[in-house]
Amino acid sequence: MVTNDYIAMNGNRYRRMEDEYIRRHHRHEIKEHQCGKSLVKYIKAPVPLVWSLVRRFDQPQKYKPFVSRCIVQAGDLQIGSVRQVNVKSGLPATTSTERLELLDDEEHIFSMTIVGGDHRLKNYSSVITVHPEIIDGRPGTLVIESFVVDVPDGNTKDETCYFVEALIKCNLKSLTDVSERSAVHDRTELIDRI
Repeated sequence: MVTNDYIAMNGNRYRRMEDEYIRRHHRHEIKEHQCGKSLVKYIKAPVPLVWSLVRRFDQPQKYKPFVSRCIVQAGDLQIGSVRQVNVKSGLPATTSTERLELLDDEEHIFSMTIVGGDHRLKNYSSVITVHPEIIDGRPGTLVIESFVVDVPDGNTKDETCYFVEALIKCNLKSLTDVSERSAVHDRTELIDRI
């Protein structure tokens, strides 16, 4: 079971688990002109609920607050599928063209790359993995998102990583809010039926 106090007392155990998942699923080849990082988020909602949001390549706006619209090119959703994402104002972009690289429903692994758009995230690649965890005695989820991206001319690695981290943290916060709200709603519906 994971609680904030428990993590504080047994943080090394959880960091080892996180490190193992990162080692296994989040290996990016980072070149000299690139930066990358892995971010971790614990969510008080079960894996199936969280994964149902993460896996929706065709509907990232379900939890990503900066996405206003998404159109997937015709055909079945599969590896190589391409989506055109419209970005809400407030970011230095309006569109992003993204390709699905991996969608593994058994291992809960999602990967995509950005292949175009009017932004500065060139050669951006991301992997998200979802892992079961017990949090406060209930089924929970550990989400890990890693990325690698080119450092644009005129920016430093630190500036680029800071910007991308801020976007991912915002997405993970929103994923947490949507998932935990749904989990509470599901438990409330179950109690109402009893």
